[in-house]
Formats: sequence, structure tokens, C-alpha cells
Amino acid sequence: MVNYIKTFYRFLRDIYKSKRLLIDLAKNDFKSRYMGSYLGILWAFVQPLTTIAIFWFVFQVGFKSKPVDDFPFILWLMAGMIPWFFFSESLQSSTQSILTNSFLVKKVVFRVSLLPIIQIVSALAIHLFFILFLFGMFLFYGNTPTVYWLQIPYYIFCMVVLVLGVSWMTSSTVVFFRDIGNIVGMFIQFGFWLTPIFWSINILPEQFKSIIEYNPVYYIIEGYRDSLINNIWFWEKTGLTIQYWIIALALFFFGAVVFRKLRPHFADVL
Repeated sequence: MVNYIKTFYRFLRDIYKSKRLLIDLAKNDFKSRYMGSYLGILWAFVQPLTTIAIFWFVFQVGFKSKPVDDFPFILWLMAGMIPWFFFSESLQSSTQSILTNSFLVKKVVFRVSLLPIIQIVSALAIHLFFILFLFGMFLFYGNTPTVYWLQIPYYIFCMVVLVLGVSWMTSSTVVFFRDIGNIVGMFIQFGFWLTPIFWSINILPEQFKSIIEYNPVYYIIEGYRDSLINNIWFWEKTGLTIQYWIIALALFFFGAVVFRKLRPHFADVL
């Protein structure tokens, strides 16, 4: 156990020492991802906005969905979909990060552990824009800012820790088992419908609510809504917060150890 803790510490220390390189590579990735298209970087925002518009039209216009918690359905929906966009985009791109940058893996001096982080940072830049867009929508509907909005960075940090831990596992194992990429895609697709994003957990019987609450993404999505709609601090949900961090830190620690163990064998397979 002590050896695992030391390995984990050295892993995080190496990442911290490379923070300048991390930022530069994230900028380059963000620019190169949309290079060559006419709309360029606008594509990063067009697709999520289109998805939100479609869901709004289907449920608000088509099914005449009623306000949730006395809030317009579109605001309630966006508060759940925007963090999900960040989760799905960062996890999918970071899972493939080693395969798509195999030429860097073979460079002895390059810290391969940065590759998944680069994708997360790139997705985070887009997510920050959508948070500002979300704030603008709430203001447009006449909702004044509250002090509860200040805990949004906490939930962003929660998401980064969760995605980083999972992506270290998926990005390292996909090198040896390519089907992991497809499995992650299926997981994200099923997770979207099983997570209370466009439906409320209150419609479920009590015995099923506890099962859904074990989904760590639920904690984050509910946290966004608590910050923007319900006016609830994260420490007021003590049990759910402790449960989330146990799961998230376990995945983070395990992912770091798995990545560190598999790293020496990447170049032999790629």
C-alpha cells in the first residue's frame, strides 16, 4: 500500500512540474482540432447549442413540458445538459488521446500522462464559455445572480477529478484493448439516458433513487441545479458529498496507478 501511495505521489508531482507544457499543448490542441473548416472554432459551440435547441423543441414545444421547480424547463434542462457535455466530450477525447498522439508516446522525454489532461483542459475551455452562456440565459429570464452561483467552480473541480481518474484508466487500457473506445461511447450513450438530465429523479420510486445517486455524474448535475435553481450549498448534502468523493478519489487513485503501471509498455504496442 505504501508503494502505491509513493507511486501516486510521484505521478502527480511529475504532472505539476509540466504545467507550462500542459497549457501550451492544450492551446495547440484546441486550435488544431478545428483547423481547416470554414467555421473553425465555432463548431465547438454549434453542436452543443443545436442539441439543446432540439431537446427544448421536443420537450417544451412538442410535449408541452411544464416548469420544473417553478423554473422554465429550458433553464432546468440546460443546467443539466451543459455539465454532461463537458463530461462526455472530455472523456471521449481523453480516452483516445494516446492513440491519436502515438508519435509523442515514443519520445522518451515526453510525459505521456499529460495527454488525457490536455484533452480535458481543451474541453474545459469550451465548458467555461457555456457556463457564461448559461448565466446569460438565467439573467435573460429575469433570475438575478445569487451567492450560490459561486460554488459552480467547486463542481467543475469535481468533474475534472472524476474524468481524469476514469480517462487515465481508459486511455491506458485502450492501447492494448482497442474496443475500450467503443465501450466508452456506449457507456456515455446509456449514461445520458440513465442520468437525470432531462427528467427529474423525483419521478422514481424511493428504492431506485439511491441507485441513481451512486452515479457520480448525478452529484455534479444536481450540484449545478442546486447552485443555479435550488439555492443549496454542497455541504448541506453531506451524505451525498461524502459518497461522491469516496467514489471519485477511488477512481482517481486507481486510474493513476493503472496508467503508471502500463505506461512503460505503450511504445511496444503502438
